[in-house]
Amino acid sequence: MTHTPDITRPDKTLVEGLAKVGSATASAELCNMGVRDTQIRGPVPFTRGRAIAGPALTLQFMPKREDLYGGKEYDEPERQLHRHVLYHAQEGDIVVVDARGDMASGIFGEMMLTYFAGRGGAGMVIDGCIRDAAEAWKLDLGFWIKGVTPNYHTQTNLMPYAVNVPIACGNAFVCPGDIIVADDDGAVVVPVALAEELLQRASNHAEWEGFSKLRLSQGGDLRKYYPLTPEVEEEYQVWRAEQNAAKTTA
Repeated sequence: MTHTPDITRPDKTLVEGLAKVGSATASAELCNMGVRDTQIRGPVPFTRGRAIAGPALTLQFMPKREDLYGGKEYDEPERQLHRHVLYHAQEGDIVVVDARGDMASGIFGEMMLTYFAGRGGAGMVIDGCIRDAAEAWKLDLGFWIKGVTPNYHTQTNLMPYAVNVPIACGNAFVCPGDIIVADDDGAVVVPVALAEELLQRASNHAEWEGFSKLRLSQGGDLRKYYPLTPEVEEEYQVWRAEQNAAKTTA
């Protein structure tokens, strides 16, 4: 079993900007940048209305083999690597777990989740389940998971195997320290090396899309305003200048 060092965390301004971008725009712009599919499939939002971004702490599970990992729920706690990924937790972090899509293992329960929330964690993306759901929903955390179960993490099919290593979560490649963008549309992996360019592209996209949405809400021609055509470029630039002036005087 493997336990590697802590991650390098990106600038908070960058992370906050990506949270505002949202998963749909992040996914589309990454595709335009050549990374075709960054969606984490399987986990879905169980805490609707949350939009977060943060660096990934990764946890890998493997099929359970009793000669490598036996014992009951509270036996030898420090061998339980699902605890160790939480030891690294800092404010804004997101725990991402390859739980192999298993529906019979509660990767984290009330006590572990309470600890993570107390450390300032932002949320969890798990290709599997949690348990103690009623208490979990009371915490200030976002959950993108496949479901819930009464079983603890190694009760049936799985054992934790590695912390802060590259994993496959929901068929997406996630490196420790990659930025996760998650909201009601799901969770997307942003390769940290592409994050700054993505934010710039997404900010430009959001700006013209805001103008487009306004004109469409006023009955504007879909063929002209989405996407913007050259014939409305001047109109858009006037609107953009007005918006920037308003921000300056606010």
